[in-house]
Amino acid sequence: MTRLLGLLTAAFLLLGLAAPVALAADPGADHGSLLLAVGRDVDLASGEQTDAVVVVDGDAHVSGTARTVVVIRGDAVLTGASVEAVVVVSGDATIGAGSRVSGDVRTLDGSATVDPSATVGGTVADLGSDVQTFAWVLVPFLFLFVLGIGLVTIVGALAVAALGARQVRSAERLISGQPVATIGFGLLGLIVLPVVAIALMLTIVGAPLGLLLLIVVLPAVAWFGWVVAAIWIGDWLLNRGRALDPESRPYAAAVVGVVVLWILGIVPVVGAIATPIASLFGVGAALLLAWRTLRREPVPAAAPPPAPSPTAA
Repeated sequence: MTRLLGLLTAAFLLLGLAAPVALAADPGADHGSLLLAVGRDVDLASGEQTDAVVVVDGDAHVSGTARTVVVIRGDAVLTGASVEAVVVVSGDATIGAGSRVSGDVRTLDGSATVDPSATVGGTVADLGSDVQTFAWVLVPFLFLFVLGIGLVTIVGALAVAALGARQVRSAERLISGQPVATIGFGLLGLIVLPVVAIALMLTIVGAPLGLLLLIVVLPAVAWFGWVVAAIWIGDWLLNRGRALDPESRPYAAAVVGVVVLWILGIVPVVGAIATPIASLFGVGAALLLAWRTLRREPVPAAAPPPAPSPTAA
């Protein structure tokens, strides 16, 4: 985890330090603004000048002048060089004799060595402390963000339960009564709808419709299907197979189902299996219901609610 955060931190540093630099098209070639190499070493000789030296899976040997030196999974060796900042991830930074760094030297998963005759205007420090600080700030933010998404989803599910109770009940009956047809329509929808959207986008007249289908309709269908699956799960947990009143609004089932699917979704292995399957059933039920509504085909009727038991006289 620390290594991943370190790579992300290095990426942010790279963007921040080298933002004014235009990326060169030919990796490894010196275009006066960026010297970039992947999988090999780079040499910036004495008298040569560039804005940034960026090396991944290799070493950077710098004797010239550069604004920024960034090395990931390699070493940065400065000898009589003049640079503003040095960042090394998974490697060592060596500030050799006669070198001058006007800014900071930062390392992660490595060390920094400064020759007594070298000059560092800023500080020499390990990025690990910065990563830990970043993590302490990021984790609560992510938790609150995910919690906010969960609350918004619950509100949306309650809105669906209030405004589309009959449609949701019909979709639930399809999941329970015709699971094979439901999941078949779900798989078909995942294949056909994107193909239709892309095909429309290839035409001038149909491009707006295809774009609308791809970025609005498909996500809306997927979200509605997920909510339908959540309500179905909530009803199954709350009612245990008892007959449901088709006119009732499944508020409690919506809350319970969303919370259950949300919790399952954050479990690494279970979420990767349960959430897509539940969504597939929900999307299939929504598409099958729409198809049968268009064709005016009957949907499986709801079982009548149980009659109240007679009381003794």
